[in-house]
Amino acid sequence: MLDNFPRGTICIEDIEMGMTRHLRKQVTDEDIEMFAQVSTDRNPVHLDDAYAQDTIFEGRIAHGMLTAGLISAVIGEQLPGHGTVYMGQTLKFLAPVRPGDTVTAEVQVIAIDHAKRRVQLECRCIVDGKKVLIGEATVLAPSRKFD
Repeated sequence: MLDNFPRGTICIEDIEMGMTRHLRKQVTDEDIEMFAQVSTDRNPVHLDDAYAQDTIFEGRIAHGMLTAGLISAVIGEQLPGHGTVYMGQTLKFLAPVRPGDTVTAEVQVIAIDHAKRRVQLECRCIVDGKKVLIGEATVLAPSRKFD
């Protein structure tokens, strides 16, 4: 790999079908509060214990897009990594993520278009063995040819 790409970046020339990468993160109260501040989404289901207790979730939950952001982290840091450009993402939220949950965010290569440098990734987030988010992402991968 050329010096311009950080260690761990995978260029389109080296991406293979079935490649996977993941990260694990415990979602904290601080994460939820910071996400609320940055996104300006201050829905009380995320921030107010008393309010959230009376919802269908029976307690506070993390923002869905906070969970989805972990997929972005895997793509932007690991597969393909730095220099990747997001082109699209589908998401389906299957279950809530609660403060204290440890989320495993995973991506897997399911299609490659070398000529266009496009990679399609199956994405999922898992808590305690249960899928909480699924989707697909399309990205433009970095290339050594354009260094």
